[in-house]
Amino acid sequence: MSSDTASPTHHDTTAGDGSVAAEHFDDSTRPAPEPAVRLESATLAFGDRVLWRELDLSVARGEFIAVLGPNGSGKTSLLRVLLGQLALSSGSARIAGAAPRAGHPDIGYIPQQRTIDAGVQLRGVDLVGLGVDGHRWGLGLRARAERRRKVAAAIADVGAERFAKAPLESMSGGEQQRLRVAQALVGDPAVLLCDEPLLSLDLASQQLVSGLIDARRRRHGTSVLFVTHEINPILPLVDRVLYLVGGKFRIGTPDEVMTSTVLSELYQTEVDVLRVRGRLVVVGTGDTMDALGTAGAHCHGEPGTPRAGAPLAELTPRAGQANG
Repeated sequence: MSSDTASPTHHDTTAGDGSVAAEHFDDSTRPAPEPAVRLESATLAFGDRVLWRELDLSVARGEFIAVLGPNGSGKTSLLRVLLGQLALSSGSARIAGAAPRAGHPDIGYIPQQRTIDAGVQLRGVDLVGLGVDGHRWGLGLRARAERRRKVAAAIADVGAERFAKAPLESMSGGEQQRLRVAQALVGDPAVLLCDEPLLSLDLASQQLVSGLIDARRRRHGTSVLFVTHEINPILPLVDRVLYLVGGKFRIGTPDEVMTSTVLSELYQTEVDVLRVRGRLVVVGTGDTMDALGTAGAHCHGEPGTPRAGAPLAELTPRAGQANG
């Protein structure tokens, strides 16, 4: 985890007798690096319906934030704000050093796993390639060679070489989602926005996809905002939790937020948080599918949610083109 406080540095200087003396300069007066994501007094409302109000959030470089809450609480809408698809009702937002905008090259986006229509002629390698140049037409010879190198490297990073040239419709959900991770990472993003990437995946695939995302952020300092209904697969990876309920929110470590007291305050009803064999179980929220992945039907109620059986245009999201 990186710190917002600059550490003092040491500089070597050569003395008159040829010896090296260490000079100490205090860098504490230098400004702290800008957070990867910053929301200040951010409010998002649709008419009279307030999804969240006066949200302050600062995400450090390399930090892993889980975004939790019931259906319709504004989790996906938060990502759409950061992708430049939705404007805040009030307050401000910055991501990767700039105001949110479509097509920001330093933002990667991983969507939910979706059913692919039969007959869609798109291979895994093609899907990953759209993460390089899906927003523009025409490439020179040199650019095409560099594109092939980037795509091959991204596919290798997620261990998908064996099936990358197969049609997407022939792959399992876990294989498809592995390639969507490669697509999001091929542009070497500073911030990775994940919209329920574990949804509909089996436990082994959930662990695989989560591990790929965590490995990326640890190796490259990529900041992660991970919207999920299932915190248990990522619980060991999470630095902090942003929990959204009915216009209210709490931010803190899992131990600080995932408590009976905090969730009871958010839901305005008695909620019990149990810890069983290293897993969290929530009882009493009334959600169709609770925020910790208890079995149940899933019905995403936020504006802009992608539908099942999405067409090709919805299978190639780039920064600023999220569908949910």
